[in-house]
Amino acid sequence: MAFAYADSPDPIRAGLVQQYRDFWGRLAAPGTWLTGQERVAVAEQSRRARACALCSERKAALSPAMVDGAHEASGPLSATLVEVVHRITTDASRLTQSWVDGVQEAGLSAEAYVEAAGLTVQVISVDAFHDALGLALEPLPTPAPGEPTRRRPSAAIHKGGFVPMVPIGGLEPEDADIYGMPGGRAPNVIRALSLVPAEVRSWQALGGAQYLSPERMMSMETGRALDRAQIELVAGRVSALNECFY
Repeated sequence: MAFAYADSPDPIRAGLVQQYRDFWGRLAAPGTWLTGQERVAVAEQSRRARACALCSERKAALSPAMVDGAHEASGPLSATLVEVVHRITTDASRLTQSWVDGVQEAGLSAEAYVEAAGLTVQVISVDAFHDALGLALEPLPTPAPGEPTRRRPSAAIHKGGFVPMVPIGGLEPEDADIYGMPGGRAPNVIRALSLVPAEVRSWQALGGAQYLSPERMMSMETGRALDRAQIELVAGRVSALNECFY
């Protein structure tokens, strides 16, 4: 069974284990714009990026644009999608509008970009948890057959972000749950994935187990051993180390 944690040096909350297993199931299944095979390949490339020589050279350069080259990759992903996964994994703090526009000009749709970005950050968070505990990374799941749904929210517009987003108040009935914060509010970190609502739901489920649910983000009550101030201290420090945009 996935995420058994028999060798974990510390006890792990059952709810967190279940969310990891649920995410692994979603990772393997056909998504909105990517097949199951492509989604698992995104996860594999995120892991390869950690030891990618080109990524390391670009990360050390004054600007990643100063270093030409191609990633060593094989599999179902286009070279453009491989580049996206590697850059998000290793150098996310220096992504720009022009770079995002460039990958779309190279043939990757904004919708596929958003799905890949959502998957990548979720895989990074699961793998970082294992790294922190000194545990081996969980083997990737076997892709499931089937076709993506290819459903695009009709109200998505390009305004204020690198990619189109659904404005608050513009959600279709089937997506009414994705902006679930009190008062109908939605931070940009959630809206950034709204072009692919399934990835918002996936990120919220996983993030709610690892961090806080949208509802608890607006409350001092956490339901955890750490209080809200302690959680924010850790989150702020981690964000600073990761050079988070926010």
